[in-house]
Amino acid sequence: MARHSSGLFLFCAAAAFAYVSSSAEVCSHSLIPGAKGDQGEIGNEGDEGRIGKNGPPGHPGASGEAGMKGDNGHMGKTGPSGDQGDKGATGLDGPSGLKGKAGTTCDCGKYRRVVGQMDVNVGKLRNGVKFVKNIMLGLTESEERYYLLVKEAKSYKEASMNCKLRGGTLAVPNTVDSNRLMADYVSQSGLTRVYVGLLPNNTDTLSHNGRNSSRDADSSPLPDFVAWSQDEELTSPSHNASCVELLSTGTWNHVECDTAMFFICEFPKGRITG
Repeated sequence: MARHSSGLFLFCAAAAFAYVSSSAEVCSHSLIPGAKGDQGEIGNEGDEGRIGKNGPPGHPGASGEAGMKGDNGHMGKTGPSGDQGDKGATGLDGPSGLKGKAGTTCDCGKYRRVVGQMDVNVGKLRNGVKFVKNIMLGLTESEERYYLLVKEAKSYKEASMNCKLRGGTLAVPNTVDSNRLMADYVSQSGLTRVYVGLLPNNTDTLSHNGRNSSRDADSSPLPDFVAWSQDEELTSPSHNASCVELLSTGTWNHVECDTAMFFICEFPKGRITG
């Protein structure tokens, strides 16, 4: 049944197409263009069109010529200095500062004790130095010189050389004070006599009075001070007794220079060498 219906449909469609194709009126209704009409009114302005693409870059232009350098202008003159202004008035005093904190109480007693102890220590140190000089080194001193009693028995010539090797000379008791100092030095050392740096002026005519009675070992004239013993004043020494010894009593005697005995060297302060 379905197959018969589709055949009938195809037949009707073919008949209709044939009828339309054979009709004479198909081309009789074609449109023919008429005459040109009048110009119409100007239409409204249209919308802005889209932005076009960027064009290619142009060629660089040629460089212009450099201009000429202008002349330097003249420097103007320096104007005169202005007058110094008057000194301003003194400003007002500022406000007083805040009161400071109270200081701590000084324990002055403590510091006094410390200073007192330092004085004691300095005194002990001074005594210690004096002990070293006077006991360990066997020195005694005056304001200008140190004196050393050398307990080596030597002749006068050897004693003089020994003092020079030590950096000094045989001691010369040329004042009352220096004579007393050396005599006490001899006595405290348990001795009775020592060589000193005195020589008679002339062994042929020995005299014990006046300036020219003696000289020191360096041939320097002595002052008026002399300390000859009474025995020396009353008697003339022998020709060989051309040297002088200092006794622990503080008096002088002539003695033969070959006699071996101890002696005293003296050194100017600041020049001790051993």
